[in-house]
Amino acid sequence: MQRYSGFGLVKHALSHHENWQRQWRNPTPRKEYDVIIIGGGGHGLATAYYLAKEHGITNVAVIEKGWLGGGNTARNTTIVRSNYLWDESAALYEHSMKLWEGLSQDLNYNVMFSQRGVLNLGHTLQDMRDIQRRVNANRLNGIDSEALDAQQVQEIVPILDCSKRARYPVMGASWQPRAGVARHDAVAWGFARGADARGVDILQQTEVTGFKILDGRVVGVHTNRGDIGAKTVGCVAAGNSGVLARMAGFRLPLESHPLQALVSEPLKPVLDTVVMSNHVHGYISQSDKGDLVIGAGIDGYLGYGQRGSYSTVEHTLQAIVEMFPIFSRVRMNRQWGGIVDTCPDACPILSATPVKGLFFNCGWGTGGFKATPGSGHVFAATLAKGQAHPLAAPFSIDRFHTGALVDEHGAAGVAH
Repeated sequence: MQRYSGFGLVKHALSHHENWQRQWRNPTPRKEYDVIIIGGGGHGLATAYYLAKEHGITNVAVIEKGWLGGGNTARNTTIVRSNYLWDESAALYEHSMKLWEGLSQDLNYNVMFSQRGVLNLGHTLQDMRDIQRRVNANRLNGIDSEALDAQQVQEIVPILDCSKRARYPVMGASWQPRAGVARHDAVAWGFARGADARGVDILQQTEVTGFKILDGRVVGVHTNRGDIGAKTVGCVAAGNSGVLARMAGFRLPLESHPLQALVSEPLKPVLDTVVMSNHVHGYISQSDKGDLVIGAGIDGYLGYGQRGSYSTVEHTLQAIVEMFPIFSRVRMNRQWGGIVDTCPDACPILSATPVKGLFFNCGWGTGGFKATPGSGHVFAATLAKGQAHPLAAPFSIDRFHTGALVDEHGAAGVAH
């Protein structure tokens, strides 16, 4: 650790940052790399980090058309949980959860992972049946999960309206105590710094405009800064994955939708857990700054706009205020949209493609942030070995031909 004298601290305090050490380099692209990662969000940076750390592959470039973490990584509500229904997805998200629990130590960077617990509310008898089924499935997979009644929910969140007069009566909830939230920017920065320190080149403001394909194998990419060669390319571009696939000459079973969220003015601490309701398409937590972080569902229309729409925000806030009357006069600060790519079975694609050497990590829909370290870890292994990691194998593109889908609509919900 670098130490400063009292004079040194004053000098750096008045330096307007020009003397601060950069967390990662801004290199000139090489002509060729062993591996190219397209997409400088959390998943892409995590993939590069684990390629270097776990597999010793350091001749890697992360290519980002904008700035690091400027896509969905910066446009989500930071919820982390692993209580999914089916064995395949539960194993993948629980693998990610275990990595989250040691991530700050591993990266030597505080990602502010807060295991404050997540409640998934049930408002109908069918909701409660689904909750009980999922809780039992979680327990069989060794994942912490409990089914709570309305009184137990009220004890955890006293400000939630659990009365019989409520517009959306709370009959109970599932509860995952190990779940929580993390700081999205810190996650991207931590992985970026860790990858850069191991020799990975991070190329910002570098847009991929096409693929170099020879005899059915990828040999590089075209960019706005010139051609860059590589025999292994991993695409981790979230909502733009379908666009990249078309550049490579094939289609993916994806739809891209804006997913909307908003934050309020800061308040004193009043909500110390995450409350979600798939039934009303809304979820809420309180950040360490005091903002209420509120998420909505996806816009029904396909689109690439990183903005919200009044009708979706209005619907979500109506439901939030019904459940939390205490927030009825809180003012909203800002709102935004992230571009999520959704698969027909609400599960991701971690797969080789018809082009040899070209792999895609996409289709996370509304659950991408929580999977960040696990996604990067298994995708790195897939790229390093040229074949699917065991946890990634069920999420091959081939499942849309064989019919072996992993339908997580119930556990994924409309949003998270």
